[in-house]
Amino acid sequence: MTPRVLITGATGFIGSRVVAAARATPGVRLRLMTHLTAVDGPAAGPGCETVYGDLTDPGSLRGSCEGVDAVIHCASRIGSDEQTARAVNDHGTRALVDEAVRCGVGRIVQLSTASVYGRGPFTALLPGEAAPAPASATSLTRAAAEQHVLAAGGTVLRPHIVHGAGDRWAIPGLVALLRYLSAAPAGCEARHSLIDVESLGRALLGAALAPQPPAGVYHVNHPEPVTCSDLLSTVLGALGLPWAGTEIGLDEARARLAGVPYASHHFEMLTVDHWFADERVGPDLGWAPGPDFRTSFAAHAPWYREFLSR
Repeated sequence: MTPRVLITGATGFIGSRVVAAARATPGVRLRLMTHLTAVDGPAAGPGCETVYGDLTDPGSLRGSCEGVDAVIHCASRIGSDEQTARAVNDHGTRALVDEAVRCGVGRIVQLSTASVYGRGPFTALLPGEAAPAPASATSLTRAAAEQHVLAAGGTVLRPHIVHGAGDRWAIPGLVALLRYLSAAPAGCEARHSLIDVESLGRALLGAALAPQPPAGVYHVNHPEPVTCSDLLSTVLGALGLPWAGTEIGLDEARARLAGVPYASHHFEMLTVDHWFADERVGPDLGWAPGPDFRTSFAAHAPWYREFLSR
């Protein structure tokens, strides 16, 4: 049987990696849902169908899931506007799930985020050990979206920090923090879960194609967490930032950030564990995590250097 997979958010940072993973898998037929962004480049090609669908317009989703074996839902709204986030993430996901169920789709896989848990600390947290406590409009509405998928027997993947070419949030945010500090904080052993975006794309596809259908929530990250000190020093070194080799203590770092509430908040998040564990991911999704953070980040460093130079 040749599986047909519908991917939403197919032109996005993570969705485009799911498309790439699917195109590298023999026998997978793709249907890509697009709203405003044209589907071109690697996503376009023979055997790749596109359909129009607007998550804020349930009527536009009619028929989008006909003849589909699996839906991989990567589209989401990220930002502080709760009304728009609610329309896309919560209500839009409900409409998509309803259409998938109406069409008899066998698997629904949603890309979510570990941010639905809130601020932490979380040490080797397993699915089911903590209830979501979202602290932002984006996380609140993505947690609501999860409930629609889970109620339909679907699968939710919660990565934490996703890095790689195309990332305009996670690593650039760390670099902005380091600019304020003009140094790398030393001695911070808080552990963080990270995943390379291409590895995450393979995991999402694996959830859609695994021989035994997975269901429920999975934490999808590299199994080895990275300490805050190692995370920041790796970014400094790989990107050749001017503060590489300059270290300060945590108290000095807090003092330098005292007048910058946004940066202070993110620094305090870094100083406590955000480590999410789940040994089921490999066997259940047929997934291998790939190289460690230092190795995988080095491969993406040229893209980050070019992006940050702009």
